[in-house]
Amino acid sequence: MGKQNEPGPDFELALAELEKLVERLESGELSLDESLAGFKQGIELTRQCQSVLDNAQQTVEQLINPEDEESLQPFEPDV
Repeated sequence: MGKQNEPGPDFELALAELEKLVERLESGELSLDESLAGFKQGIELTRQCQSVLDNAQQTVEQLINPEDEESLQPFEPDV
């Protein structure tokens, strides 16, 4: 996947993959090992999506409040 700080296809793909994974886990048809592996993958996807959302929120806040001293911190996206 590409840069995590750019909402778009990577975010959408990760979110769609997470939704499919949740459906599989909720189905109850996976073995314990498959469920644990899926859970681990889900945590990773959740962190990836949250990182993109956090970066987007920070960008929006900086754009909305450019004169607010607290929002003028250097922007350093997760790469």
